Amino acid sequence: MHITHLSLTNFRNYGRLELTLPQGPVLLYGNNAQGKTNLLEAVYYLATTRSPHADNDAQLLNWTAAQAEEPVIVGRLNATVVTARQTQTLEMRLIQEQKANYNRTRNFSFRREALLDRRKVRLMDLLGAMRVVLFLPEDVQLLTGSPANRRRYMDITLCQIDPVYCRTLSNYNKVLEQRNATLRQLAEGQPVRDVLPIYTDKLVELGSAIFLRRAAFVADISRETQRIHYESLTNGQESIKLVYLPRLSGKKSKIAPREKQSPAVLADWLETHQGQSELVSERFARLLQESLAIDIARGATTVGPHRDDWSFQLNGRSLGSFGSRGQQRTAILALKMGEINWMEAVTGERPILLLDEVVAELDENRRAALLNSVTETTQAILTATDPGMFTEPFLQQATRMKVENGRIIVM
Repeated sequence: MHITHLSLTNFRNYGRLELTLPQGPVLLYGNNAQGKTNLLEAVYYLATTRSPHADNDAQLLNWTAAQAEEPVIVGRLNATVVTARQTQTLEMRLIQEQKANYNRTRNFSFRREALLDRRKVRLMDLLGAMRVVLFLPEDVQLLTGSPANRRRYMDITLCQIDPVYCRTLSNYNKVLEQRNATLRQLAEGQPVRDVLPIYTDKLVELGSAIFLRRAAFVADISRETQRIHYESLTNGQESIKLVYLPRLSGKKSKIAPREKQSPAVLADWLETHQGQSELVSERFARLLQESLAIDIARGATTVGPHRDDWSFQLNGRSLGSFGSRGQQRTAILALKMGEINWMEAVTGERPILLLDEVVAELDENRRAALLNSVTETTQAILTATDPGMFTEPFLQQATRMKVENGRIIVM
C-alpha cells in the first residue's frame, strides 16, 4: 500500500501543493514550523478522518484563506492510493461558509465531505481505503494520559481494518446519547421510563460486540508487542503485556464475587468467551440494571465500553506508574511496531508509516530497530530537522525532500 500523489489546497500552511510520492522511505526535512508535520497530518486525516493535533477541524483550514472575505472557503485533501487490489482516489473537503447576519458580523458554518473515486460517501466509508500507523513523540501519553486517549487509539486502529466494528461503535455512541438524555429526563421527573428499556436493550447488543472485539484486539496486539519488545528492543531482559480493562463491573455488583470482577480478570473472561456474545450481553444487561439508580442520579450511563481502558504491564507492574521514561518510550515503540505487523497480518498489506521527529528520541539500538521496520515497508514518510541523525545507508535508500514554508523541494 502506498500513495502515488498527494494534493493539498488551503490546508494548514499549504495554499496549494501537488506532490508525487515514491515508494520506500521519504524523508521530509527542514526547520521547525515549515509544514513537515502538517503533511503527515494530512495523510493521517485522509486515512482516519481525524486530526492528531487539532481540537476542531475548522483549525485545519489555511489561515490566510479562512480570513478572506470569500463567502465559501474550501480546503481539499486528495490522495491517490495504490494497493495490491486496486487504485483509488481519496478526498476530504473542509468547507467553511459565511452566513448572512443582521448585525453584519461574520458568522460561519463548517462541514466536511468525503469522496471516494470522486463519489460522495459517508465519512465512515473512507476508512480502510488507506491504512496508516503514526509515530509521534507525544505517544508516550498513551501511558500517562487519560483513558479517553487510550480508547481513541483502540478505535482509530480498529476502524482502519474493521468496518463492522466502526459501524457498531458509531451506533453505540448514538444510542448512548439517547439513553443518557432519557436518564436526565427521568431525574427531572418526566414520564419516560417506558422508553428507557428500548435504549438499554440496544446498548447491550452493540456494547457486547464492542467488548468482545476490543478484547480480541488487545490480546492479539499484546502478543506481537511482547515479541518485539522482548526479542528486538530489550534483548530478552524485560517482559511486557497489554491488559484490556473493560468497564463490565460495578463497585457493588452482585453478578460475581469481587475477586472475579477485576478488569484484568474480566478481560480474560471476554477472550475466553469469544463467539459467545449472549453471555456477555447477559452480564452487561444485569450490570446496567444494577447501576440504574446511580445512572439516573448522574444523568449518565456509568458502565459500558465508553468507560473502557487498557494499560501496559512491565514485568508485572504498571508501566505508566512505575516505568522510567526510557522504558515507557521503548514500550510505545514496541506497540507501534506491533501495530504494523498486526495490520499486515489482518489485511495482507503493510500500512503506510508516518514518523514525526521520533528518531531523535531513540537511542542507537532502538533507532536501528525502527529504521529496519521502515525499510521493510512499502512506503514510509519521516520528518526531521537534521538528516544527519540518519545513517548513510538509510539516506541512500530514502527520497529526500526539503520543506520550506509550505513548499517542498525534491533533492
